[in-house]
Amino acid sequence: MAGIWLDVLDEIARTCREHGRGDLLQAVRQKRAQLLDPTLRVLVIGEPNQGKSQLVNAIVNAPVCPVGDGRTTVLPTVVQHAEVAAAAVVQVPPPTPGRSPGTALPGTVERTPVPVEQIPAGVAGSYGRRPGGGPAYVEIGLPRALLGAGLVLVDTPGADEIGTPAGVASVAALNRADAVLLVSDSTRELSVAELNVLLHVTRAHPNVLVVQTKIDLVPDWRAVAERNQRHLAEAGVPAALIPVSAALRLRAAAADDRDLNAESGFPALVARLHRDLAGKGDVLARATVGLAARTVVEQLAAPLRAELESQQAEEQSGPMSRLHAAQREVEELRRCSVRWQNTLNDEMADLLSDIEYDLRERTRQILREVDDAFDTADPLVAWDTFQEWLSRNLTEAAEANHEWLAQRCDFVARRVAGHFARYGYDVLPPWSMTVPEDLAGRTPEIEQPNVDRFTVSQKVITGMKGSYGGLLMFGLAMTLAGMPMINPVSIGAGALFGGKSIRDESKQLLRRRQATAKTAIQRHVDDYFVRVVKDCRDTTRQVQRMLRDHFAALTEELQEAIVQSLRTAKQAADTDAAARDQRQREIKLKMTRLAALYDQAQQLTAARPAAAPLEPRA
Repeated sequence: MAGIWLDVLDEIARTCREHGRGDLLQAVRQKRAQLLDPTLRVLVIGEPNQGKSQLVNAIVNAPVCPVGDGRTTVLPTVVQHAEVAAAAVVQVPPPTPGRSPGTALPGTVERTPVPVEQIPAGVAGSYGRRPGGGPAYVEIGLPRALLGAGLVLVDTPGADEIGTPAGVASVAALNRADAVLLVSDSTRELSVAELNVLLHVTRAHPNVLVVQTKIDLVPDWRAVAERNQRHLAEAGVPAALIPVSAALRLRAAAADDRDLNAESGFPALVARLHRDLAGKGDVLARATVGLAARTVVEQLAAPLRAELESQQAEEQSGPMSRLHAAQREVEELRRCSVRWQNTLNDEMADLLSDIEYDLRERTRQILREVDDAFDTADPLVAWDTFQEWLSRNLTEAAEANHEWLAQRCDFVARRVAGHFARYGYDVLPPWSMTVPEDLAGRTPEIEQPNVDRFTVSQKVITGMKGSYGGLLMFGLAMTLAGMPMINPVSIGAGALFGGKSIRDESKQLLRRRQATAKTAIQRHVDDYFVRVVKDCRDTTRQVQRMLRDHFAALTEELQEAIVQSLRTAKQAADTDAAARDQRQREIKLKMTRLAALYDQAQQLTAARPAAAPLEPRA
């Protein structure tokens, strides 16, 4: 069976080498050497004053560890077999790069021999330690049959917070433990710190025991043991619990009392240690390889899973996201092109309509004032003054209309440029539209229309026609009265009717002259309106073409840049996707191999029998 777990362990080492984890590879190699070593190294841990040192003394039946009188173990104490009792303080050089703590090159450790009888008192101090040196521990050799079978006991210093993983891990790495004994006395139940350290230790050691000491001092130690077993089960700690009494064990050894020794609970503990020692090359080795495989697989799989997650995150923020962004930019530019063209066409159509209406409204206002003026004024008298007024008002109307045209064109340019605001720079065309300076000189002068004049001869003829009717009408009337037809009354009536005819004819000629002037002015204003509207339309069309050409060129420039960006992003995305897919396949293949290695290692422990807790004889 040794060949099976050894092959699995070698496969774990090869996997560590393939993944470039030299630290794990070194740990696996140390584990391999440890499992091939026939000795069983037992690490004894626990809080202070729980009876760890007394437990070690009771197992080897020798006072090698300090107990009582306030003496505590401050250095790890390694108790192993020796033909002659001996002790020494061993100091390892400080760790250097490339070498893990607790290991040293051959011949580099410093050993200071110490008399065995001074160990219980000397371990509590700094005897044999050089200041500034590396970690130190006490090594004791005793001629004991149990130790000679291959058992090595390691007593550790007590810690106020044994739940700190760093302290336990450093001791475990130093002593390369095959089994761990957590010591807790019967005066109380297992603490939270002790349960935490048990959870930590069971992840690295398949063989963990809880030794409940001082059962001779607590009458109801069985109730405490039952509660401790429940705590272990609830916490999921796969550790057996063995109650013992070191005092009874030492007393039984001194008196050679087998019954007292059985009552101490140590036969169950020693039997368990013998069983573990005998099964180290099989059961314990397979369980250790299973745990080592789990630890290695977890540490190797964690960065692989993190890399897969990071690749998924990069897929959202890497080249693929830039490709999607470039595609969105292309689509947005297409929509922007449609929007600005529609805006330009709509605004220019509205501009033409508004400009024409504005000019029409201004000319209509002028015509209304002309009508009001020539309802009373005589074109023959006021024409020169009116001509100057009309020219000035038409010029002002054209200037105001052109100024509004310039403002509206600038507004249209800014409206169209607003569609390009997201591209982050000024896209207005370099142009300016102003009112023409010679607009007044371009206004045509209206010619005075031909109107009828009321000459003197026309007045005489009109007066004679009117007076003849009056003279005749009143003369005939007077003849009926017996008076002659030409008399002062008829002559006066003729003169009155002649004057009235002259005044009526004069008024009719004035109205004809006013109507003729209004018609001529209406025709002149209409011609002027058509000419100005034609200029405005031409100007508007030129501005529209200029804006169209400018923004079309800008769109082409942006499109070329965005298409180039899209092309670059697509190439980068394709390259990244290919590399990412290749890497994902490699990671999945490694994960599959790790899973297979883990399953292979777990099969080693599938048939491992469960360790039943042992209790001393009542």
